[in-house]
Amino acid sequence: MAVLQPGFEGTEPPAWLLRALADGLGGVVLFARNVTRAADGTRALVAALRRERPDVIVAVDEEGGSVTRLEAATGSSWPGNLALGVADDESLTRRVGRQIGRMVAAAGVTLDYAPVVDVNADPRNPVIGVRSFGSDPEAVGRHGAAWIEGLQSAGVAACAKHFPGHGDTVTDSHLALPAVRASREVIERRDLPPFRAAIAAGVRAVMCGHLLVPAVGPLPATLSRAVLTGLLREEMGFGGLVVTDAIEMRAVAALHAPGEIAVRALAAGADAICVGVSSAEGESVYALRDAITAAVREGRLKEDRLAEAAGRVRDLAAWYDARADARAAAAGDADEGLGLAAAAAALRVTTAPTTATPAEGPVVTELPAPTRPTAARPAIPSTPPPSATPAAFPTTPYTPAGPVGTGVLARAPLVVSMTARPSQAVGRVTPLTLGQALEEILPGTVTAEANDEEAAPGLLALLGDTGRPLVIAVHDAVRHAWMRRLLEEALRARPDAVVVETGVPGTPAGRLYLATHGNSTASARAAARWLAGRPR
Repeated sequence: MAVLQPGFEGTEPPAWLLRALADGLGGVVLFARNVTRAADGTRALVAALRRERPDVIVAVDEEGGSVTRLEAATGSSWPGNLALGVADDESLTRRVGRQIGRMVAAAGVTLDYAPVVDVNADPRNPVIGVRSFGSDPEAVGRHGAAWIEGLQSAGVAACAKHFPGHGDTVTDSHLALPAVRASREVIERRDLPPFRAAIAAGVRAVMCGHLLVPAVGPLPATLSRAVLTGLLREEMGFGGLVVTDAIEMRAVAALHAPGEIAVRALAAGADAICVGVSSAEGESVYALRDAITAAVREGRLKEDRLAEAAGRVRDLAAWYDARADARAAAAGDADEGLGLAAAAAALRVTTAPTTATPAEGPVVTELPAPTRPTAARPAIPSTPPPSATPAAFPTTPYTPAGPVGTGVLARAPLVVSMTARPSQAVGRVTPLTLGQALEEILPGTVTAEANDEEAAPGLLALLGDTGRPLVIAVHDAVRHAWMRRLLEEALRARPDAVVVETGVPGTPAGRLYLATHGNSTASARAAARWLAGRPR
């Protein structure tokens, strides 16, 4: 039971969960469904869990940016990783990590399943994208280490994910099993350096991804002794907690029953099994316990391997207990305005006119930082996509947007927003939209939204209102052909439009193209203030 970290329903601990904790359950994971808008509600929930088992590992996915659980109702107050990578200020990244740690610690959480240190090698990636610090392994490693140092300085354990690297995939592991087809040499050069940097920074946990990496082993990483023990433990020297991604994800759930996944993951070298969804009365959690017990009795799972895993869970709990002073110090270390300032530092703009049609394939994935504005860095794909020609990677169109715009919008605009439905990793997050952020500054702002091409006729009909400035907000247009087509049509009708990309940037379009590098509430407010020429 010590090696299980299940989720549950409700904002109060159900009776079965309290019983399981008394029976030895070692951890739980919180989701947005467990979090109340009032911070003291979540603290009360965690306190109830700790009354039953003081050393319980309470985990949460709190990355900042698009993935937040504690701020799911309002969207994150912090820009995500891509924004921090583009700002390229390690001290800023460290401060943001500390403030997220401060927030997580205030809720009583032990372990934050963050940061993502995957290198976003393919901008078509449907599940990483702006969650990555970028496409350059060295930069991802630097910022991942800084974020980890900041978070853990607040007395909360960090967890680098998704080992051995989810960035060079075009499949969402929530839906199917992704495969990384790169050679071992490419994986060593591109995907592993950020994990090595995380280990050197003292990260307390690593989450393995549900990924097939043939160059390392024939099994999905979660179930692979070659990946978890051979590579992560023996070659890279990691001695902390290894936790799985949620085992109900189809990447592995399509292969085995939950109990079998747990047994095989433990045998491969995992120490904690994350289970996002549990049955209403907890039967599924006890079924996992029974499957693990049976495997030990049958000799398929060595008892000393299970004891080792449980020991690492206890070690993490002891690490957390020993850092009460760090959490107390962080509680008084509020950094007001940091989230908005960090988001503003990531804004990039081009006003150069372009006649290029938005590319059908991947384009630039990382833009120049303020101190290095001379060239954008393309991704390092293991096999370049057919459509990614050198001409598809612009070299100098983006420049830092600066602290305050020049009043691009003199009056309330029409905001046309194009977004695809979020991945399961993002979940039920409701960040402030760009239209809402502009409405705060320019009352009378009108917003129209589209989630697919079926909305095209209605949206295009709105463009005849030339009495309003037009802002077209897109998210990851590089990944969605319908979005690029609709954007192209809208710009033909309104060439004066301002285009704001809140995801991974692509080819600049429109008279002014602003990239926020994330869609957090902080990023929306930073973009709105820049467009309206308002100081922070």
